[in-house]
Amino acid sequence: MKKKDKIKVGISVGDLNGIGIEIILKSFEDSRMLDFCTPVIFASSKVVSFHKKALELNTGIHGIDHIDKMVPQKLNLLNVWKDMVDVELGKPTKNSGKYALLSLENATEALKKGDVDVLVTAPIDKNNIQSDTFSFKGHTEFLESKLEGEALMILCSGDLRVGLITGHIPISKVAEEISAELIRKKVNIMYKSLEEDFNIAKPKIAVLGLNPHCGDHGVIGTEDDEIVRPTLLDIQKDGKIVYGPYPADSFFGNESYKGFDGILAMYHDQGLTAFKTLAFGNGVNFTAGLQKIRTSPDHGTAYEIAGKGKAEFSSFMEAIFMAIKLFRHREEYYDLMENKLEIQKEKKKQYSK
Repeated sequence: MKKKDKIKVGISVGDLNGIGIEIILKSFEDSRMLDFCTPVIFASSKVVSFHKKALELNTGIHGIDHIDKMVPQKLNLLNVWKDMVDVELGKPTKNSGKYALLSLENATEALKKGDVDVLVTAPIDKNNIQSDTFSFKGHTEFLESKLEGEALMILCSGDLRVGLITGHIPISKVAEEISAELIRKKVNIMYKSLEEDFNIAKPKIAVLGLNPHCGDHGVIGTEDDEIVRPTLLDIQKDGKIVYGPYPADSFFGNESYKGFDGILAMYHDQGLTAFKTLAFGNGVNFTAGLQKIRTSPDHGTAYEIAGKGKAEFSSFMEAIFMAIKLFRHREEYYDLMENKLEIQKEKKKQYSK
């Protein structure tokens, strides 16, 4: 596999009335960012210009009318709509959701075709983006429907990586979703991602329990004893280093997480409350398990500060850097596997003589 010189980063703008475009523009205000990648925003030059003026930003934009016209050392902007759009900063509207989806759809299609190497998404509003063509609970589910593979949401910051066994579902549905099959699937996705995307040999994974104190031997629920623990013991027979279930209330507070390469939480807030307490503002949401790489910042649309110039962009910058890093790691892994295969073929030839 030939290593790419500069990664092409596709960027969807998220909700037009949120902080998405602001954090994108701020991330590339320093032109040195263009030394690391060739970015392209999927949006409208008119909308982006509106945000630039409202925020008094001077980030340079290079408008293009076709993806093939991307220019290195420029922040490219591919115009994917020509409509006049009313931007109402700080207000979720049907229109802001409509064009967030248009940006996302075009960026995802470019990713799928290989016109861009990775995708970084700005925050959407999960309510106003719903339409006849988008009936998903978030980016993760949408991308899983468009790309090959099975998705796993992993929140990352440094060596802290927290994945979710169940995603965007109501708390009342969590227990009935937990099964040996689901746990095994999510462990396998995380294990594979830690090897391929993070270049970790023999990764060590912790799985949190579903119930308080892992059920206290059935006093506060039986799922941990009847489903989780036997499944993890069975997975260990495959040679994977996976332990648990661990009581979730103390796992992060006593710093047990530092002994693992990845942690799987049973449900959204069990994992993400701890993660955002430890790493909010520097965390990255990575959609593992798909054949293409997508990252995003660890926050939402933040309507309350949209247009006020207060949005912190460090998480979005981290999402860009992580997408590039993951792409490189995956390249290295595949190269290593190809080399191993070639060596094995050569050995077979020698033995057959």
